[in-house]
Amino acid sequence: MSNRLEKATFAGGCFWCMVKPFDQWDGISSVISGYMGGHLENPTYEDVKTGDSGHLEVVEIEFDPTVFPYEKLLEIFWQQIDPTDEGGQFHDRGDSYRTAIFYYTENQKEKAEKSKNDLSESGKFSKPIVTEIRPAATFYPAEDYHQDYYKKNKSHYEEDREKSGRDEFINSHWN
Repeated sequence: MSNRLEKATFAGGCFWCMVKPFDQWDGISSVISGYMGGHLENPTYEDVKTGDSGHLEVVEIEFDPTVFPYEKLLEIFWQQIDPTDEGGQFHDRGDSYRTAIFYYTENQKEKAEKSKNDLSESGKFSKPIVTEIRPAATFYPAEDYHQDYYKKNKSHYEEDREKSGRDEFINSHWN
């Protein structure tokens, strides 16, 4: 890995389900569950879950763009979500579970907008793509018990994914 790591932050509904798809690649240095986009400083999971903090559940990814380009991160992101659902993701409902791409640079913004436009024009979805593209804000890491949840609580994680409808959606739209 080069010394020049970059950050990417994505909101894709439940952050537990957004870690594993990114965590398994060379060039990805870390994937941290957390909160972004709201008005409350140092929010807790309970603050975010109520929807009153304005924050979304996100994953912050540190990556080496020379090994794993930002465009590839975007591709993986789109394939984890229902980009047409503005009320949350799958069985997780409410503002904190909406989807968004948070950009750190103009270059990331341009690539995110292009990927959204390409997906919109692809005809893959009959409804409009509602995922927002927003400037990155302060990232607040989630509590320790949320980190690497798919590894620490494998059976609960798999059960939650199964019940959520996420995998069924992904298989029907992307495979």
